Amino acid sequence: MTKKRIPHLLSAVLLGLLTALPLRPAVAQGAESGQEARIKWWRDARFGMFIHWGLYAIPGRGEWMMWNEQVPVSEYAKLAGQFKPASFTPDAWAELAKEAGMKYMVFTARHHDGFAMFDDGANPFSSVKTAAKRDFVAGYVKAARKAGMGVGLYYSPMDWRFPGYFFPDMYRDSAVAMREQYHRQMKKLLSNYGKIDILWFDGGETDWLNFGADWGMATWTKRTEGQHYKGGFDWEHGKVHAMMRRLQPQIVINGRADMAEDFHAREGDAALGGFDNRHPWELCTTIAGAWGYQPNMQPKPLKHYIQLLANAAGRDGNLLLNVGPRPDGQVDPAQAERLREIGRWLGKYGESIYETRGGPFLPGEYGASTHRGNTVYVHVLKWQGEKLVLPAIPAKVLSAATLAGGKADVAQSADGIELSVPSGSRDDIDTIIALQLDSPAAGIEPVGK
Repeated sequence: MTKKRIPHLLSAVLLGLLTALPLRPAVAQGAESGQEARIKWWRDARFGMFIHWGLYAIPGRGEWMMWNEQVPVSEYAKLAGQFKPASFTPDAWAELAKEAGMKYMVFTARHHDGFAMFDDGANPFSSVKTAAKRDFVAGYVKAARKAGMGVGLYYSPMDWRFPGYFFPDMYRDSAVAMREQYHRQMKKLLSNYGKIDILWFDGGETDWLNFGADWGMATWTKRTEGQHYKGGFDWEHGKVHAMMRRLQPQIVINGRADMAEDFHAREGDAALGGFDNRHPWELCTTIAGAWGYQPNMQPKPLKHYIQLLANAAGRDGNLLLNVGPRPDGQVDPAQAERLREIGRWLGKYGESIYETRGGPFLPGEYGASTHRGNTVYVHVLKWQGEKLVLPAIPAKVLSAATLAGGKADVAQSADGIELSVPSGSRDDIDTIIALQLDSPAAGIEPVGK
């Protein structure tokens, strides 16, 4: 992932640079065309698995280890000689995602370290040309597709091995070579693996050249909001976008490469943000530790992930939850079990998440709400008294019941809606109250206190 923060050790950086319900994606037909039709299956899916896995799994200090520790390019490349995962079984990844109740997967085809996890022809820095001698993208795509998952690939145009990323004007030849690699690899990924449903860019924004800053008189200055890169280098993203729409017309993409996005990415638990039902979006976060593997990183309690998922869906977004497999290719057992627990919860209450839209009650201290058809699902994550008081809506509530089968009382007036559930029927994680309306909830404008 791209950490949006100011890098440390700038003098060392300069020295180093100078020396170095299965929801299957469907093709839109007839009136259903364009971005809205492309993204529908993805919005219905609501929950996906992110997988960060590469050379950085070996030292186990996160996917940014090469940059954070300023490891020389030649030294870091030696990890490829050790990368021979004995337990790489992508079918197990796909099965775990399925057990977790996830509907799509996104795998790191190439991260910022430049190591290609696919067949990149003569490129020596790939999993096919080094010790593993395997095309990991091919194995992953086959397994995910067989399991009925939406198939996504993460790709980073930026590459720390190229000084031209940090000094795109002074090292123009290097920047152009990095761009050529990006265009070449995009064509391979979009052409050689069948249908790809999601392309998850990271680090491809022009304004993030040199991490969004400029050098002047040996001073590194972060660009303030609204200021843009003014140099002469151009990623030529438009050519990639045209190629993408030609080769994979139904693919959905995020917005981290200066091209028209199908969905926006929010990164990290703290970036959950507010309600947005106009622009498709996704919260990506880790199940434990960094994005790449770190040993002994324990997942948070089940309650944390369920409430995060309910809060994302209630804000009309998706949740992409990351695992970083060990060097041998296996997911940490404790993290895998937590994922299965999430799946068991979704097996009971998934109707309140899948194929829903956020609202009509805006998120608040109480929790959030989702809806489908004439049903509104109120996710009460925190009771603040004996009753939950919600704003008035222009529809009649015909009945109320908890999804767990318990009693729920409802009183509706012109001033609002009061809900109550006996303490014995409340769920500490998420008390879900299903309200049956006399008209479709989609016709109600979101309301809050």
